[in-house]
Amino acid sequence: MRKLKLQVQMTVDGYIAGPNGEMDWVVWNWDDALKTYVTALTEPVDCIVLGRNLAEGFIPHWAGVAADPTNPDVESGKKFTDIPKVVFTKTLDASQWDNTVLAKGDLVDEITQLKNQEGQDIIVYGGATFVADLIKHGLIDEYHLFVNPAAIGNGMAIFNELDSKQNLTLVNTTAFDCGIVVLNYEPKRD
Repeated sequence: MRKLKLQVQMTVDGYIAGPNGEMDWVVWNWDDALKTYVTALTEPVDCIVLGRNLAEGFIPHWAGVAADPTNPDVESGKKFTDIPKVVFTKTLDASQWDNTVLAKGDLVDEITQLKNQEGQDIIVYGGATFVADLIKHGLIDEYHLFVNPAAIGNGMAIFNELDSKQNLTLVNTTAFDCGIVVLNYEPKRD
């Protein structure tokens, strides 16, 4: 079965965005060690899942990066553009992006079907409501929480929809010179 990995930026007080989606607290001047970590994390990935809101910015952004040979992130842009994407939506009727299909059915059924397909790992990039639903239903197999050196006091959280406690096992902790600490957890499966 394929693994569903979550990679998400968050504050030390547990928010992935400000109350209105602000992300001005995110550290973007990543050091080489963090870039290497992300490369290793995404190397075995052959599918990206996204919520519609994030997809509207994520997909065009990386397509633009891929199209600019002078951009230092051009290789990442090509990877994120070339990998097949599944956008979860209740409102769109057709995909407006290349290499992207829409998932409109039950979240648990759709993710379970993706995990049962042949292939490598799947990675999810938010938004908050979409990721909170994945967590609530126990669908995440690996958490890669990129904790940024900032607290914002209020915002969008991803663990606020839990109906019951979910125990996690710490796999690894890595601190980077840019100030980000990556916490890697896996769910405890009883």
